[in-house]
Amino acid sequence: MKERIKHVLLRARYAAIGAAVGAAIGSVFSRNAASTGGAVGAMAGATIADTRETATVALETARERDFGPLSGDGDSDAN
Repeated sequence: MKERIKHVLLRARYAAIGAAVGAAIGSVFSRNAASTGGAVGAMAGATIADTRETATVALETARERDFGPLSGDGDSDAN
């Protein structure tokens, strides 16, 4: 449960930061662009948070996996 709450709060934080950046950039052009920029920024921030979480899990899984040697026998010659 604690991990799920942590994930939700991380996603909300990234969405809020994305919305603020998008709205700031959009406000340079017009009020409508600020609104649209905020919405797009929030979606981008939430996507980045999900991607970051997925990448972190994949990296941890790769670190835990015991990789064997890349070749079967170092003394054998293909020729």
